[in-house]
Amino acid sequence: MDFGTSLKHIMPFLIPIVAIVMGVGIGMLALWIDYRKKRDIFELHHKERMLAIERGMDVPPLPEALLAGNRDERCQAPGDDLRRGLMWLLVGLAIGVALFLNRSLESAAWGLIPMAVGAAHLITYGRHPRPQDAPPTR
Repeated sequence: MDFGTSLKHIMPFLIPIVAIVMGVGIGMLALWIDYRKKRDIFELHHKERMLAIERGMDVPPLPEALLAGNRDERCQAPGDDLRRGLMWLLVGLAIGVALFLNRSLESAAWGLIPMAVGAAHLITYGRHPRPQDAPPTR
C-alpha cells in the first residue's frame, strides 16, 4: 500500500480533529490576547498612578475599559437590534422558503430557528427606550 491510499483512509479522521483543535485554539488565543491587553492597560495605569503620587497630583481613576466586559452597551449603536433582528428574520425566511421548495414543509421548519432569533432581537429593539429627537434649532 502506497502513501496516497493510506492518506485517503486517514483524511476523514484528520478533518474533524484539525477543526476541533483549531476551533479551541482560536478561542484560547482570543482569551489570551484579551488577558494580555488588560494586563498591559493595568500596568500602564499603575505606572501613571505611581508618577502622580510621587509628584503630589490627583490620582487618576481606573479606566472603565479594564473593569468592563468585552461588550459595552454604550458602544452599541441605537439601531443594532433592529438591524440584527431584520437580518436574522430574513435569513430564517430564506432558509424556510428554500427548504420548502426543495424538500417539504417539515424540513422548512428549520427556518423557524433563525426567525425566532430575529424576533427576539426585534422584541429587544421595541422594549428599549430610544432618545427623543431634539427639536431643530433656528
